[in-house]
Amino acid sequence: MTRTALLLAAIVALIGSTAHSALSAGVKVTPLGSHDGEFCALDRALIFEDPDGTRILYDAGRTVRGPDDPRLGKIDGVLLSHVHGDHLGDIHSATANAGECGQPEFDVKDTPSSNTEKIVVAKKAKFFVGGEMNSWFGTRIPAAGGDKAQVVTLRFGAMNKLGGVSIWSVPAAHSNGVSPAFLTGDLAKEMQTNGLTAYVGPPGGYVLRFSNGLTVYLSGDTGVIADQELVVRRGFQAKLAVLNIGDVFTTGPAQAAFVINELVQPTAVIASHANEAATKDGKLLPNTKTAAFKAGVHVPVYLPLSGKTMEFDADGKCTGGC
Repeated sequence: MTRTALLLAAIVALIGSTAHSALSAGVKVTPLGSHDGEFCALDRALIFEDPDGTRILYDAGRTVRGPDDPRLGKIDGVLLSHVHGDHLGDIHSATANAGECGQPEFDVKDTPSSNTEKIVVAKKAKFFVGGEMNSWFGTRIPAAGGDKAQVVTLRFGAMNKLGGVSIWSVPAAHSNGVSPAFLTGDLAKEMQTNGLTAYVGPPGGYVLRFSNGLTVYLSGDTGVIADQELVVRRGFQAKLAVLNIGDVFTTGPAQAAFVINELVQPTAVIASHANEAATKDGKLLPNTKTAAFKAGVHVPVYLPLSGKTMEFDADGKCTGGC
């Protein structure tokens, strides 16, 4: 074999090895809750890290301790399902483990700005939103010291990319009114007096497809919808789901189990938004909504224990930290 042929063979082998390494690497999922090692009442926030290093924060809410939270590290993108205070972040804690798991204490007021906006600006992250949220945040992010170009419009059916991650917006059945607490002036006063919120388009969820091939469904706050079968399962073939299960504001345990078993049919699911102290010392508590959901589901259910990183392969199987 000539020297040139040997060199070409080595290059091909290196490319093949690199491609195989990227496909076999896992997606890391790190919950950022209120109490270390627990799944607590107001926990929503998750960080997804692609094998290429791209890091995406989903629904920061109240449990991320502001933009200086050391758990955040580098954040390339931020996702927001809707503008309710427990997702956008009207308040947050200055310290870890404040209050009780079932009733965390939040001592830092973020309104009329929000925890999410402060994180987007500080991290210089792309901010993916749908509905009319893009125009609202398109004025607020620059006003907070960021750049309007950080706000990326992503409506149903559209796709955008961030590093090796493809991001789609998908429907959710919920509401999406901005509280007067996030507004200023006479409009905010009139809305508060009349018990009104400001509509900023429909709420939503997301589908993420990572560079290793893993496809993840992020439900946001939602009830049971046909899109979970038609779009999420049949269209995207999601292998991992993050499903909000807390009842009243979202599907309850039985309905959430139906979504997983009959509609989405993923390989595994991470429970979220349970609105309860679901664990103690990192162990699932009996007689909780989360325990009822786990008992009703036919695939592995993983708990988002704050600070505990899980890793998933392309098929949605947990390969570490679960």
